[in-house]
Amino acid sequence: MEHQQHAEKYTCPMHPRVVQDKPGACTICGMTLVLQKKIENTTMVSGHQHGSNPSMGMEGHNHHAMMITDFKKRFYVVLILTVPIMLLSTMIQQFMGVNWQFTGSPYILFALSSIVFFYGGRPFLKGLVDEVKAKNPGMMFLIGFAITVAYLYSVAIVFGLEGMDFFWELATLILIMLLGHWIEMKSVAGASKELELLVQLMPSDAHLVMPDMVHDVKTDTLKENDIILVKPGEKVAADGIILEGESWLNESMLTGESKPVQKIKGNKVIAGSINGNGSIKIIVSHAAKDSYLSQVVKLVDDAQKSKSKTQLLADTAAKWLTIIAILAGIATFLYWYVTGQSLAFAMERMVTVIVICCPHALGLAVPLVVAKSTALSAKNGLLIKNRTAFENARKITTIVFDKTGTLTVGKFEVSKIVSLQKGLNENEIIRLASALEQKSEHPIATGILQKAKDLSILIPSTENFNAITGKGVEATIEGKKVWVVSPGYLKENNITVPDGFTANDTETVVFIIANNQLAGYIALSDEIRPESAEAIKTLKENNIKSILLTGDNNKVAKSVSETLGMDSFIAEVLPHQKLEKIKDLQSKGEFVAMTGDGVNDAPALAIADVGIAVGSGSDIAAETAGIILVNSNPKDIVSLILFGKATYRKMIQNLVWATGYNVVALPLAAGILYNQGILLSPAIGAVLMTVSTIVVAINASMLTVKK
Repeated sequence: MEHQQHAEKYTCPMHPRVVQDKPGACTICGMTLVLQKKIENTTMVSGHQHGSNPSMGMEGHNHHAMMITDFKKRFYVVLILTVPIMLLSTMIQQFMGVNWQFTGSPYILFALSSIVFFYGGRPFLKGLVDEVKAKNPGMMFLIGFAITVAYLYSVAIVFGLEGMDFFWELATLILIMLLGHWIEMKSVAGASKELELLVQLMPSDAHLVMPDMVHDVKTDTLKENDIILVKPGEKVAADGIILEGESWLNESMLTGESKPVQKIKGNKVIAGSINGNGSIKIIVSHAAKDSYLSQVVKLVDDAQKSKSKTQLLADTAAKWLTIIAILAGIATFLYWYVTGQSLAFAMERMVTVIVICCPHALGLAVPLVVAKSTALSAKNGLLIKNRTAFENARKITTIVFDKTGTLTVGKFEVSKIVSLQKGLNENEIIRLASALEQKSEHPIATGILQKAKDLSILIPSTENFNAITGKGVEATIEGKKVWVVSPGYLKENNITVPDGFTANDTETVVFIIANNQLAGYIALSDEIRPESAEAIKTLKENNIKSILLTGDNNKVAKSVSETLGMDSFIAEVLPHQKLEKIKDLQSKGEFVAMTGDGVNDAPALAIADVGIAVGSGSDIAAETAGIILVNSNPKDIVSLILFGKATYRKMIQNLVWATGYNVVALPLAAGILYNQGILLSPAIGAVLMTVSTIVVAINASMLTVKK
C-alpha cells in the first residue's frame, strides 16, 4: 500500500544504504550524514518502510545497486581516458625513451585530465563539499583535497608555472580510488546479503480462504484470524496455527534447524518457512508486520545499526587518523619544500601521504563484521538484541542454566497418579488438578492437562483462583477448597507426607490438597535433551563452568546435574532468589551468563552479564535478555559463545590490520626511505589503501557460525 511521507532523510555520501531520520554518523565509515531531498510515496511492505532502511527496502537496495553501477561506469570511462593521458605525459615519455610532444599536446592533456577530474572525481569532490558543510572532515575530504591539489598544480604548469605536471598521477589516482570504492561497496552489499535473503523469505502473495472460494491477496493485507491455504512447496505467508492438514516444514532459514519439522493440526507455523508435500490451512495469528520474520529482520537491522564499545573505538581511531593525515600531509610538504626539493616533489609527497592515510579500512573494520555476524546469527537461530552483550560472550566464565525447556525437553508427562484418600480415584485427582492448571502455560500444567485430555475428563470451572508464588495454586472447585502445590509448600505448612509416598530422582511431584486434607499426588517426568550432555562437555573444554538453577526439588536437580556432568546445582529456588544467586556468583568474580525461558527468569536475565532467552519462552524473558535463541537447544548456547569469540577475533584482526598498515605506510609515503631509493607514488599509495580495504572486507566475509 502507498504511504505518504514528508520526513527529512539523512544519508551517507559514500554509503547510500545508510539512511536515518536524524542527523548522525555513517555506521559504515563514520562520515557525517547529509540531508537528502524529502522522500514521498514510499512503499510499505510487511510494516517496513522501503527506502527508510537499506537492508530492508528494495528502494534502498536499488539505490545502493545504482551507486555500484555508477562507480563501475566512471571507472571504465576514466580507464579509457587514462591511456592517452599517460602516453601524452612528459614523464612517461622520458621513461619510455620517446618524444611524442606536438603543438597543443599539453592542452589536449589538460582537456582529457579535466574530464577525469570533474567526471571521475565527482563523487569525491561532492563528498569533500558535504563534509566541509557538516564541519566534519573525513575520508572524502582527504581524497577530494588530494586530487584537487594535484589538478590545480598541474593546470598551473600548463599555463606557465615552471615545473612538471602530474596529470598521469592524478588520472591513475582517481582510477584506483574509483576501483577501490566500487569493490568496497560490493563488499558492503555482500555483508548485508544474508539480511536481504531474510527479507525475501516473506512471500508477496497468500491464498486467503473465503466462504465461496480461495482468493489470492497481498501478504501485507492479512490480519488476525484470517484463514490461508499453503500449497505443497510454497512459503508460509503468515505466523499462525494449523487448522487443517499436516506437512513437514523447512524452517532452516529462520531457526538454523536443518531437518524439516513435522507439523500437524494445532501446531504453530512461522512465516517464511517452506511447506513440504502436504497442503495445510492456517489461521493467522497476527498481521505480517508483527510476524516472527518481521521481528527478526527488525532485530537484526537494529543490531547492525547499534554500536558496541569496539565500534566506538574504531570510530574514534578513524577520526584521529583523518586529523593525522591532514597534519602529516602538510608537515611532509613543508619539510621537503623547505629542504630544497621542488614544489612538484613536495606536493606529490603530500598527496601520497593524504591518500594512503584515508581511514577507509579502519572505518570498515568493525561495521563489515557486525553486518555479517548479526545476519548470520539470525539465520542460525541466534537473535542478537544487544551488540555489547554478544561481544561480551567471549568473557563468560560461568553459565547458569534454567532446567525446564533448556537442558530438558520441557514436555512433562504424567508418570504416576496416587490417591491418598479413600473414595478418591486417580481420575478425580487429575480432574481437580487440571481445573486449577487450566489457565497456566507452565510445562507441569501442560502435562496434567494433556493427561486429562487423554482420559477424556471434563474439567470443572474454578472460583477464587490464586497463585502462590513459587509454590503452587489454589482455588474453589464446586464449593471445595483445593490446592495444587510443591513439596516445599508441605514442608512450610508442616503437612506430613504419608509413608507410601515414592518418587524417583528424575520425577517432579505436585500434591493435591482438598479441604485441608492431603488428597494425593501426581508425579511428572521431563526427559533430558539428547544435545545437553554434549553442550556441557564443550563448555568444559572451553573452561566455562555450568550451573543448574531450578525451582525443582533437590533430588531432580541433583540427578540432572550429575547425569550431564555439570559443575554444580542450586535447587528449590524461588524467582526472587534466582536474581540473588546470580549476584552471588558475580561477587565472586564470575562473568555470568543466564539462560531462561519464563517470567520467573526475567529478573535474573536482566541482572546477568549476558542474558540469553530461549525462543520457546515468554515475551518478558525475551525483553530482558540481550540474546534470544530461537530453538531451545543448549548446543546453540555453545555456538553463541564460540561465534561471539570468533566475531570479536575478526574485529580485532581487522583493527590491527587497518591501524598497522597506516603505521607502516605513512612514513613510506612521506619519503622516509627516499635516500635509499624507495618512494611511493600517489597511485601506489591508492593501490595500498585499496588493498587494505579489500583485506578487511575478505576477512569479514570469512566469518562463519560453527555448529
